[in-house]
Amino acid sequence: MKRILTIQDISCIGKCSVTAALPILSVMGIETAILPTAVLSAHTAFASYTFHDLTSEMPAIIADWKAQGITFDAIYTGYLGSIAQVSIVESLLSQFRTEDTLLFVDPVLGDFGRLYSGFSMDFPHHMKRLCKAADVIVPNLTEACCMLDIPYPDDGYTDTEICRILQGLAGFGAKQVILTGVSFADDSVGFMGYDAVRSEYFSYFHQKFPQQFHGTGDVFASTCAGGLLRGLSLEASACLAEDFTLECIRKTCAAPDQRWYGVHYEAAFPFLIHRLYP
Repeated sequence: MKRILTIQDISCIGKCSVTAALPILSVMGIETAILPTAVLSAHTAFASYTFHDLTSEMPAIIADWKAQGITFDAIYTGYLGSIAQVSIVESLLSQFRTEDTLLFVDPVLGDFGRLYSGFSMDFPHHMKRLCKAADVIVPNLTEACCMLDIPYPDDGYTDTEICRILQGLAGFGAKQVILTGVSFADDSVGFMGYDAVRSEYFSYFHQKFPQQFHGTGDVFASTCAGGLLRGLSLEASACLAEDFTLECIRKTCAAPDQRWYGVHYEAAFPFLIHRLYP
C-alpha cells in the first residue's frame, strides 16, 4: 500500500484540509499520514474560531519519523500558515524525499483575487520555493496570479492568457501544472493543465453550479494526488478529481440538510469507489 504524507491544518469543523484529505485518500486505498500545521475549531469562514499554531511541534514530529526510518511515497502540501512552516517543509523534503517521491503542492494562498486573511503580501514569494521543487502544483487563478505577481483578471481572460499563466507557473520548476477554477463561459468551469516535460496542454470543463462551497479545492487536490499514486496520468487524475468534486457538489445541492461550510463528500464516495473499482 502506498503511503502519502499530507501537510496542512486541521479545521475541526468545516470539511476541508486534513478532514477532507484523510477520508478521501483513505477511500482511494492510500495510507495517509498527517503533519498538522495548526488546529482550528472551525475554518476561517465561520464567524469565530480558535487557532492553535503547531509550528513549534512540527520539527519534533519530523525528527521522530526520521529516527524510526519512516518513508513516504508522496508528500502533499496544503495550507501552510507562515514562512517558518515553508522552511520546515523544505527541511522535511531534504530528509525524506528521494527521486521516487512525488511532491504534490497545493499552494493555498487565496481566492477570488484576494489573499486569505493572515498572509502577508510577500508570502506568495515564499510559496514559490515549494512550487519550484514540486512535481505537480495545483493553484487556482488567484494563487497563480499572486505567485506570478500579475494582476488578477477581474474582467475575464482568454485561452491564450491562461496558457501564458501555465507556462509562467511551470517556469518556477514544476514539471506539471493544473490551474483550477478556469471558466470561459458563465455556465461552465473546470481546469487547464500543462505538462512542461512534453510541452502539452490539456483541459476539462463541466456544468457550473451557481452556489459556492468551501473546501472544494481540497477535495480536488486530494483526489488528484490520490489518482497519481494509483498510477493514473496527471490528466486522468485531474479529470477524476473534477468529476468527484462535481458529484460532491451535486450531492450537497440535493441534500435537505446541506451545510454551507463544506460539501457532502461522504455521500459521493460510492461514485468515487465505482470509478476506482469498476
